[in-house]
This record gives sequence, structure tokens and C-alpha cells, in this order.
Amino acid sequence: MAEPIPGPITEAFSAKARELGVVVVLNLFEREKDRTYDSSPVIDANGEIVGKTRMVHIIDAPCFYEQDYYSPGNLGAGVFDTSVGRIGIAICYDRHFPEYMRALALKGAELVVVPQAGAADEWPPGIFEAELQIAAFQNGYFAALVNRVGREDCLTFAGESFVVDPEGRIVAHAPRGEDYILFCDIDLGQLKGCPARKHFLPDRRPEVYENL
Repeated sequence: MAEPIPGPITEAFSAKARELGVVVVLNLFEREKDRTYDSSPVIDANGEIVGKTRMVHIIDAPCFYEQDYYSPGNLGAGVFDTSVGRIGIAICYDRHFPEYMRALALKGAELVVVPQAGAADEWPPGIFEAELQIAAFQNGYFAALVNRVGREDCLTFAGESFVVDPEGRIVAHAPRGEDYILFCDIDLGQLKGCPARKHFLPDRRPEVYENL
């Protein structure tokens, strides 16, 4: 694994995580030598940086010219042990790839955090929610999408962060277009009997898929 991201931002969040006893997932622009990445460090409640994920898939689309400044992540699908459970990270565009979302499940993720910059009306209504509902339902974890909000150049970011449970239900949802702190209690005990952990994952046939 690459070294955690040093610097005053992560140091400040590490101190605050330690002070409040909370786990923090950041999203940062990372520079390593001649490459740059969209990166998310994970800070445990004791202030320790337990690891980081780099966005794997890089989009090139109108107003999203990310291939001009991000390199594809080279750390794989990040899942980290923390004091509140095993947290997986899917950064923004990575959430669109079922293979990536399944990889987080196979690595034992209990909660998948999705830091993203999703624009208002970027996709048909309900797609952001439906995508994470299906991923959580098929893979047996909670998922929390954390979306940017506000206007920048040719984009208006929507906000509307939300949390889904492993049954595929939306259990908390922030309003559109507002800076909003969304609180949601989750019970990891719910994972044990969810459809993916009871049926889908045990019934997988990886020998059929490996050559696809």
C-alpha cells in the first residue's frame, strides 16, 4: 500500500478525529512525484490514517475533463479496518462499475462510503439512488453517498447525500441544493441476515465468471 497522504489537511482532520472519537473519510487532490490522483484517506477514531484509496476509473465528459489531471488509481478497491467496522471506498465515478462495487464486498466491506461530485440532472431522476440501492442489495453492505453541493463553472452540484441499507432501502436523504449535515444510525448486525450475505455471495460461481 502507498504511504498515507501527509500534510496539514490530514493532520488537522487526524487531530479532530482523535478529539471527537470519530472515523473520517476525506477526499483530496493528491500529488505523488509526477502523477496526481483523486484520493480518499481513511482516518480512524484515534487519529491514525489507516489507509487511502485512489479513484480507479477516470471519466472524460463535458465539464468533467478528469483525464486531463488525474491518473488512474493503482491501489485497488480499498477496504479498511476501523473502530466502527470495515469501511470500503468508491470514489465518485468508481460507483458506476459493478465489478468494483463487488470487489469491495469480496474484501469484506460493511459500509461503503462514496465521496462524489455529482451534478444536478446529470442522469435521469433517481439514478444515483437506484445505483447504490442495487449495489448495497446485491453485495450486502450499507452505502453512504456523500455529494458535493453548489455551483462551479459549467456545473451545479446537487447535494442530496443519502444512506442505503443492505436490503436496498434508503434510510436517510439530504435535500437538494443545500449544504447539509446528514446523520444516520446504522446497525451492522443487520448485515448477517441480508439477502446478499444469506444467498447471493455464498451462491456465487466464480469459476464461470473468471474468463469473462
